Amino acid sequence: MKIPFTKMHGLGNNYIYIDGFETKINEELLPQLSQAVSDVNTGIGSDGLILMLPSTNADVRMRIFNKDGSEAMNCGNGLRCVAKLAYDSGYVPKEQFQIEAKSGVVEAEVVVIDGIVEQVTIDMGEPILQREQIPMVTANYTNETVINEKFPVGDQDLFATAVSMGNPHVIFYVEDINDAPIDTVGPEVTSDARFPEGVNVEFVEVLNDHEINFRVWERGSGITQACGTGACASVVASVLNNYVKRGESVTVHLDGGDLTITWEENGHVMMKGPAVNVAEGIYFLKT
Repeated sequence: MKIPFTKMHGLGNNYIYIDGFETKINEELLPQLSQAVSDVNTGIGSDGLILMLPSTNADVRMRIFNKDGSEAMNCGNGLRCVAKLAYDSGYVPKEQFQIEAKSGVVEAEVVVIDGIVEQVTIDMGEPILQREQIPMVTANYTNETVINEKFPVGDQDLFATAVSMGNPHVIFYVEDINDAPIDTVGPEVTSDARFPEGVNVEFVEVLNDHEINFRVWERGSGITQACGTGACASVVASVLNNYVKRGESVTVHLDGGDLTITWEENGHVMMKGPAVNVAEGIYFLKT
């Protein structure tokens, strides 16, 4: 089966994008296809697969599959790339429009230069802070929210703040982002029983009240260059822990580049950053 694709990245968080307006793929093949295209040795190489599809609830719909074949609820970098792809391809002829993800519908606004989208702002909606809705299961808890809560991992006590941006995140603060135990604590916590649906694991170093450093272990994908929903969750967590101020823009330095995140006074989290085309081609799927 020949499948046309576009490879795109948002700050190095790269996915294979398929135009579902033109290409139809059987549902049962999607997990296998995501695993196949993600393989850097025998496939194309990516953090997973994203489908851009028609929607009955918004201007366009996206579905996200991790490199292990599991389907994700949301992806901030993916939303920006889908916004660019939808506008550049002519499916959405306006600069403000809606994108439907599995976690819900969001508002997108594109910045167009010489007819091409260069930057995208996404209204990520309101964060979810109640532990049962993240979801996080903790025995004998005293607070409905998880803010700087002791979180034993192995023989060490970490302190966790948990936030959902339509997908679950747990944030740990470190003194130096270069020493963050991303490849040890990350895989252990992402499958911890306290998070029954798994969790994205973020490590944050606060530089000042307008800048943070950030690294991530994404559930289903491992270490990635960037995570848009994780950057949003980390700014919300940093407001909750009094490191940054609500209503003010925060620059999040990710391995792949910078995002600008603001937790607005109206409760919505705004994310602004780039979306970049890498390549186009044909993938040959054996069925």
